[in-house]
Amino acid sequence: MRHQPPAKLQLRILKDVQRDVAGRQERIQQVIRSIPPGKVASYGQVAAAAGYPLYHRLVVRILRNSGDALPWHRVLGAGGVIKLKGTAAYEQRLRLELEGVRFQGKRVDLTAHQHHFRIWELDEVPLP
Repeated sequence: MRHQPPAKLQLRILKDVQRDVAGRQERIQQVIRSIPPGKVASYGQVAAAAGYPLYHRLVVRILRNSGDALPWHRVLGAGGVIKLKGTAAYEQRLRLELEGVRFQGKRVDLTAHQHHFRIWELDEVPLP
C-alpha cells in the first residue's frame, strides 16, 4: 500500500499545478536575470526565489530552451557544480571565469560568489 502525502501537501501541490504556467516561466526568467555578473545560484535556489521551490527541473528546462537570452551560465547544480557536459561545461566555466568567478577544483567558490536573493527586489528587474 502506498503512503498518502499529508492533506496540506496535497492541497499545496494542487494549487501549484493550477497556477498560470506562463506566469511561472516569466517569474523564473526574471529571477535568473537578477543574478549579477560574478555571482551564481543553484537551480533550486532560482526556483525557490521565484516562489516555486519544487520546480528546479523547470528551471533547467527554461534555461535549455532560452539559448543566450538569459545568463544561463550563472545557474549551477547544488554545491556549485557545473552539471553540463562536454563543450557546454567548458563554455560555462569559461564564461564564469571571465566574470571573475573563482573555482576550487570543479566547484565554484560559493563563499565568494553565491548570490543571495532579496525577494523584495525581484520586482524591480525589468522584463524584456
